[in-house]
Amino acid sequence: MGIFNFFSKDKKETLDQGLSKTKESVFSKISRAVAGKSKVDDEVLDNLEEVLITSDVGVETTLRIIGRIEERVARDKYVGTSELNGILKEEIAGLLAENNSDMPMDFDSPLPNKPYVIMVVGVNGVGKTTTIGKLAYQFTKAGKKVYLGAADTFRAAAVEQLVIWGERTGVPVIKQKMGSDPASVAYDTLASAKANNADVVIIDTAGRLHNKVNLMNELSKIKNVMQKIVPDAPHEVLLVLDGSTGQNAFEQAKQFTKATDVNSLAVTKLDGTAKGGVVIGISDQFKIPVKYIGLGEGMEHLQVFDRNAFVASLFE
Repeated sequence: MGIFNFFSKDKKETLDQGLSKTKESVFSKISRAVAGKSKVDDEVLDNLEEVLITSDVGVETTLRIIGRIEERVARDKYVGTSELNGILKEEIAGLLAENNSDMPMDFDSPLPNKPYVIMVVGVNGVGKTTTIGKLAYQFTKAGKKVYLGAADTFRAAAVEQLVIWGERTGVPVIKQKMGSDPASVAYDTLASAKANNADVVIIDTAGRLHNKVNLMNELSKIKNVMQKIVPDAPHEVLLVLDGSTGQNAFEQAKQFTKATDVNSLAVTKLDGTAKGGVVIGISDQFKIPVKYIGLGEGMEHLQVFDRNAFVASLFE
C-alpha cells in the first residue's frame, strides 16, 4: 500500500496548495537555520528548535522532535544538513502516528456503528457549521444517508446556516424554535435518523466558552439524552479549531478537552496561513488524532487527514 493509496492527484494538489504558505515559511526558515553548515550540530539544532516554535508546532512538541533528532545524531555520528528535511519528515510522521486511532480512513469506509453519531464542538467563528456542511456533503457523496441536528439553539444564524447546508447537500436538518433545549433537538435528530435508517448523524452544538460549567453541563446533557436512543452515542466528539489562529487554537483545545471527551479534531482554514504547524503540535500535545483538515472554501477542500501525505507536502 503506497502512501497515496487513496490519495488522488486532485487531493494532493489541494493539500499542496492549502499548505503552500506554511511550506514556504518553514522551508525558508530551515534554509536559514542550516546556512553555511554541512553537518547537523548543536547550533543547527538550536536554530531548528526556533524554526519549529515560530512555526506554531508548540514548545513541548518541538522539544520532542529535537530530542528524536538528537538521538539520531548521537547514533549516526554524522548527519548532513541536506538530510534534515527527510529526517524531519520521518520524525514528525512518527510522532503523528502515536495518536492514530482506529477511526474510519475515508468517507466511503464502512462505519463502525449505525447510525454513526458525531457531536461537533468548538467556538463560534472557527468554521464549525461549514465543516458540518462539508462533512454532510462528503458522506452523502460516498453513498451514506446523513441527518443533521441543529442543537446550537442560541444563534439563529447557526440554525439558518445549517438549514442552507442541508438544502445544498440534500440532507434533512432537524431543528426546533430558537432557544429550545439543545438536548431535545439532539433527541429528535437521533429518533428521526434511527427511524429512517440513517448511516451518519452530525449534531451541531453551541460554542460558548466563557461559561465552562454551563458548556460542560449542556454537552453532558446532550450525550445522556442521545444515549436513550443510541446507547453508545456520540461515537465521535469532533472539536473544530481554526488553524490560522495558531497558539489560540491550542488554548481552545485546552478548554474544550477539559469540558468534554474530545476524541477527534478538525483543523480548518489552513490555506492562507503559515501556521499549518499547529496541526502537528495539537495532535501531539492533546493525544487526539486530527481527523479532518480544511484547505479552502470548496466542498472538496475538507479532507480526511493523512499524516504521511501531510508531512510529505510540507517537507518534500
